[in-house]
Amino acid sequence: MNAPDLTLYTDSSPNGFKITIALEELDLPYTLHHVHIEQGEHRQPEFLKLNPHGRIPVLVDHATGITLFESAAILLYLAEKTARLLPVEPSERWAAITWLMFHTSSMGPILGQRVHFELFDQPANPTAIARMRQLTESTFATLDQHLSNQLWLAGAQYSIADIATFGWMHIARIIDFDFSRFRHLSAWYERIALRPAVQRGIALPQPATGA
Repeated sequence: MNAPDLTLYTDSSPNGFKITIALEELDLPYTLHHVHIEQGEHRQPEFLKLNPHGRIPVLVDHATGITLFESAAILLYLAEKTARLLPVEPSERWAAITWLMFHTSSMGPILGQRVHFELFDQPANPTAIARMRQLTESTFATLDQHLSNQLWLAGAQYSIADIATFGWMHIARIIDFDFSRFRHLSAWYERIALRPAVQRGIALPQPATGA
């Protein structure tokens, strides 16, 4: 039996879950390579040849010879490769890309910095924590307002924008960055969390914890 064309290098993190969810949604065969970040495997020469910045995820498409890092680039590649998870109609297509970029440039970095300052930075920096909490609430409010009159971020269709955003919202839920007062965002989260492919994706390579 031939090995799958796709190999995913990842760990149990918000950025990694975006790609395992997408691959499961698309039902694409792939080989999963667990990069144990806590053991420093992302800094080994073999991995740095794939991503010189030393971060997961990385996707290798052996059929095309293409290697990609950065989760948004991988999501766009998979959507283009399969002609799925990215609307065809121009206004919805660009809505999906816009919200994917919002996640990449704003939401993801903000939540990542909040995780750092609130959970790991020692000694604690109350000013930084307060600032990141404020920015997080603003991000949640922006998403909540946008979802107040539509099911998905791009409109009528579930897309890579939803998958990318869910990756970090899943971690926010696990570590108790409470967004329950944002009812449209919370309802959107629950709709995605019920999808079987999403449930498989967040269990790979292993479930995340709040530890």
